[in-house]
Amino acid sequence: MVDLKNKVALVTGATSGIGLASATSLAQMGAELYLVGRNAQKAEKVIQNIKLETGNKNIHLLLGDLSSLTEVDIIAQTFLSYNKPLHILLNNAGVYNTKRKITVDGYEEMFTVNHLSHFLLTNLLLERLKSSDSARIVNVASGAHMLIKRMNFEDLNFDSGFKSLKVYSHSKLANILFTYELAKKLEKSNVTVNSVDPGEVGTSLGSQNGLFGKIILPLMKLFLQSPAKGAKTSIYMCTSKEVEGVSGRNFRNCKEKKPKPWATNEETAKKLWDISERLVQTKIKRSDKNV
Repeated sequence: MVDLKNKVALVTGATSGIGLASATSLAQMGAELYLVGRNAQKAEKVIQNIKLETGNKNIHLLLGDLSSLTEVDIIAQTFLSYNKPLHILLNNAGVYNTKRKITVDGYEEMFTVNHLSHFLLTNLLLERLKSSDSARIVNVASGAHMLIKRMNFEDLNFDSGFKSLKVYSHSKLANILFTYELAKKLEKSNVTVNSVDPGEVGTSLGSQNGLFGKIILPLMKLFLQSPAKGAKTSIYMCTSKEVEGVSGRNFRNCKEKKPKPWATNEETAKKLWDISERLVQTKIKRSDKNV
C-alpha cells in the first residue's frame, strides 16, 4: 500500500459510489482528505464512517453544490484559506438526469456538474497544486464519450434535441478534452493530469430520477461491478509510482486506453477550454483578487 502521510487530497462526489470508495482508499493510505459534499448531514456521516473504518482522523468536509458555480468558488476559497498544500485532486463527482435541468447559472446541469464545475474548481486550485510537490489531477470520465462524436458548441444547453444518454456522453467527452488541453498547459510544471474510465459500475448515479432510480437502477446494479472495483483505476492514477510523470492520457483497468480520436482533437479541446473559461470567467477573476 502506498504511504500518503503528509499528502493532501481533495475528492469531489465522495459521499457515495466510486468517490466514496476512492476516498476510503486514500484515507487508508494516510492522506489528509478534503471531501466535497452538498448534503452536510450525509457527508458528516460518511466522514465518521471513513474515520472508523480506516483509523484516519484527518478528514474534513468542504460543503457545496457543484451545480452552482458560486458554490464551487466557495469550495475552492474555503480550501485555500486553510493554507494547505494540495497533492491530489480527484474530480469524481457526476450526475445523470433523465430529464433536462437548468442550473442556477442558466446552464444544463449535466454539462455543469460533470464538466464546467470541475473546470472551474481545477483552475481555482491550480496555483496551489503547482506549489505542491508532484501534484496529480485525475478526472473521472467514461467510455460513454464514444457515443457522441462532437461537442455541441452551437447548443451546449441542449435547448433542442435533449436525450439523457446523449447529453451525459457529451459531458464525458468534455472531461477527456479538458484533460488533454490542461495537460498541454501543464507540460512545464510539476502537475500531471489524466482521465480515467471506471468501467461499468453499480453506483447511485441517476438515483434521483423517479422510476429509473427506484426500479431500473437497482436491477442494473446486479450486473455491474462494485464501486470498490470501479475505483481501482482512480486510486492507481492518484497514487501509483508507475504513472509518475505521465500526463494527458486516459486509463481503464489501470492501463492506458486511448480514447476516440475526437476526444483528443487539438482544435476541439482548445475551443472547449476557451468557451468554458468564458462561462466561468467572472468567478476566476473574482477569486484571483481573494487569494
